[in-house]
Amino acid sequence: QGSFKRQVEVGRVVLVNHGADAGKLAVIIDIVDHNRALIDGPTTGVARQALSFRRMVLTPIVLKNLPRNIGQGALKKAIEKADIVAAWNKTAWAKKIEQRKIRASLSDFDRFKLRKLQNKVR
Repeated sequence: QGSFKRQVEVGRVVLVNHGADAGKLAVIIDIVDHNRALIDGPTTGVARQALSFRRMVLTPIVLKNLPRNIGQGALKKAIEKADIVAAWNKTAWAKKIEQRKIRASLSDFDRFKLRKLQNKVR
């Protein structure tokens, strides 16, 4: 057991961090070369594409025993069976991202109310 906990492997769930699909989950279905992987996210709206590892972040979630180049229908069934989206939403990482989205969408008055509550707690 090495120090790396998240290996690039077929079945690894990734979070796309750049481009039109930023913030969406996908699954590695094949490894193209040492810089890119073929990903697909049929339940999250990510089209099948070769994506650079720099544009994705590996999550701790893995779909076990997933064959390479699996079809979209079979991948969708595997994702739903393993309940990947629910597993992702339970992670602290997903909760932190959701909290950032909520904070970013606050209006001026909401930020004012938040500041008042924070000062009251202190």
